[in-house]
Amino acid sequence: MKRPQPAGKAEPGRIGTDEAGKGDYFGPLVVAAVWADEEMEEILRAQNVRDSKRVSDGICHRLAKEVAGLCPNQVVKIFPQKYNLLISTMKNLNRLLGWAHARAIESLLEELESRLPNRKGTLTVVADRFGDEAFLEQALMKKGRKATLQQRVKAEEETVVAAASLLARAGFLQGLERLSKECGITLPKGASNVLSAGRQVAAKGGEALLNKVAKTHFKTTKQIITPKKN
Repeated sequence: MKRPQPAGKAEPGRIGTDEAGKGDYFGPLVVAAVWADEEMEEILRAQNVRDSKRVSDGICHRLAKEVAGLCPNQVVKIFPQKYNLLISTMKNLNRLLGWAHARAIESLLEELESRLPNRKGTLTVVADRFGDEAFLEQALMKKGRKATLQQRVKAEEETVVAAASLLARAGFLQGLERLSKECGITLPKGASNVLSAGRQVAAKGGEALLNKVAKTHFKTTKQIITPKKN
């Protein structure tokens, strides 16, 4: 899809953010931020862009390409090794989520400043509510504090947030596939039915390999590395 040229428009548009991989034992945590004006949101709706949880993996990849081709966006991928380090430092998943959302928002705002110099008005950022709203508010730096932040329950019902959810989910799936190839083991999605794959990983490369492909603060890790009783 050819991207419209919005540089001459005064409309501030909106940024939507969402994440994928938060509840998955294997694979990265991915956060995406998408900017769209009213015209772009109409095009997204016409393309049947919707929350990534409502579509198959194949459709998610296809719609994510449509979003990326139409809208300015930023995607932050935190692979397990970095994720595990950040969790050990921050001690809180919602704090990490706030940090990751803030980085995506800040990067996109910086891009918009250079690409859309005529954009006027207060820009609204719409994000899903994940625990205490203060985590995201505190993580935003100078550029982010110039925008109006709205954290809502079921924010993915908003078109611009649904667009971000597709980019995040597609990024997660690509990351999971990459890690599967690197370790030579098919890593499943989700947090259930992962013990078999986890034990294969641990048998092949020990806790070091597990740390490379999995979010090791999950209780699943203890089940994987604790020897089975006869």
